[in-house]
Amino acid sequence: MSEHTSTLMDGVIETIKTIVYALLIAGVFRTLFFQPFWIPSGSMKATLLIGDFLFVNKMAYGYSQYSCPFALCPISERIMGAEPARGDVVVFRHPVNGQDFIKRVVGLPGDTVQMRSGQLYLNGSPVPQVANGTFVETFEAQGPVGSFPLCREGRPGIGADCSKEKAIETLPNGVQHSVLNVANGRFDNTGVFTVPDGHYFFVGDNRDNSTDSRVKPEFSGVGFVPYDHLIGRADRVMFSSAGRSLFFVWTWRPDRFFKRID
Repeated sequence: MSEHTSTLMDGVIETIKTIVYALLIAGVFRTLFFQPFWIPSGSMKATLLIGDFLFVNKMAYGYSQYSCPFALCPISERIMGAEPARGDVVVFRHPVNGQDFIKRVVGLPGDTVQMRSGQLYLNGSPVPQVANGTFVETFEAQGPVGSFPLCREGRPGIGADCSKEKAIETLPNGVQHSVLNVANGRFDNTGVFTVPDGHYFFVGDNRDNSTDSRVKPEFSGVGFVPYDHLIGRADRVMFSSAGRSLFFVWTWRPDRFFKRID
């Protein structure tokens, strides 16, 4: 083997090593600290918009088997665990279909949860809501999936205003956040749910357009979410794009960069 060939092979080997090390570091970082997450649907409007990009804080609740990609962590019970607080925005693994969801914790173990005429009741008491104007967006295909928003106006036509009633909801621990209402929906009135030990009740802020704990998994809902299915807490939007591609610079939302998630 010539000296030139040997030098070339050494360079290739070093490049491969660098790539492998980089992938290992990225894998450890993703598993132990922060997991990237794109918002694919409008279920958490107006808190989160389709196209928001965030990092999920995995250290917030400790680690379970679902902390690793494909649920491959060899952990039988959560370690370094901490309980989520009411009002946290959390990414979790769906108990049945294995997809990652993002919703807000409203019910803790032992709580009773009910919806009456669109208002949340916890342990028999109504959670206060104060009207806060109107959330208005453009009626158009949104994000890579191209879904259309729900509007009080029905289907007002491409490019027209699409509105929803907005209110500020205050949970019992003082956490405040926006909730949206389109109309009297099928999930605005429910029976009373009692959250089992080791489980949590999640609801989307866009109440009429959210698949969440108000519906059992066997009916295409989420149901109660086990503690070990929690992946991490969403604290801040890092980047946001309103278009169908990250590379459509003209669709970026600069006002949402590094925005705190309440």
